[in-house]
Amino acid sequence: MEHTKTYQALCRESNNGDSITIEGPLSSEELGNFHFHEHLTAFRPAPKQFEALRSIADFPEGRIIVARTEDTIIGYVTYLHPDPLERWSEFKMEELMELGAIEVVPSYRGAKLASGLLQVSMMDDYMENYIIISTEYYWHWDLDGTKLSIWDYRKVMEKMMATGGLLPAPTDDPEIISHPANCLMVRIGKEVTNDSVTTFDKLRFLQRHQYRNMREGL
Repeated sequence: MEHTKTYQALCRESNNGDSITIEGPLSSEELGNFHFHEHLTAFRPAPKQFEALRSIADFPEGRIIVARTEDTIIGYVTYLHPDPLERWSEFKMEELMELGAIEVVPSYRGAKLASGLLQVSMMDDYMENYIIISTEYYWHWDLDGTKLSIWDYRKVMEKMMATGGLLPAPTDDPEIISHPANCLMVRIGKEVTNDSVTTFDKLRFLQRHQYRNMREGL
């Protein structure tokens, strides 16, 4: 499968009136033109996270969309194939992409930059060829920083994801069903085939599918 990437961009104002550019997908070389904000540390120390983003940008399917001031990246979202060690790579679906991470510097929250990152992501028509998933676990949420309850945070998260067309979908994934606040978010592109949707449905309910196969093999 060819992974076509078409640059898109829009501008937003920050809380203090600064102009912010939301753009991508950007290549590793293009990312190297900017400073990575030191407070982008939700997943690992900022220098390590920037290194990870540049690596993803070099993957054929990898997509990095950023929010930046003139010279500093203050937010980003990543898309790539699911980790080979995860259940979501079980069927090696070329058309399955995972929203791996989305993060905005705390001081810039409130300017709807996360929604803007998702909006720019979906402005590329080629995204209609993909099934996009995001696995949401409450233990990854910034409950302390936002002072929100688990359920209020989930409402905010669902509203934000909906701007990119991702909606909650049922699954029997053990980690997701381990807590009722966890959820699988899904967006199925308009160009995705019925066969791919059927395969994805088997993936969502992998335990049921494996059990059925085991029963039929008896």
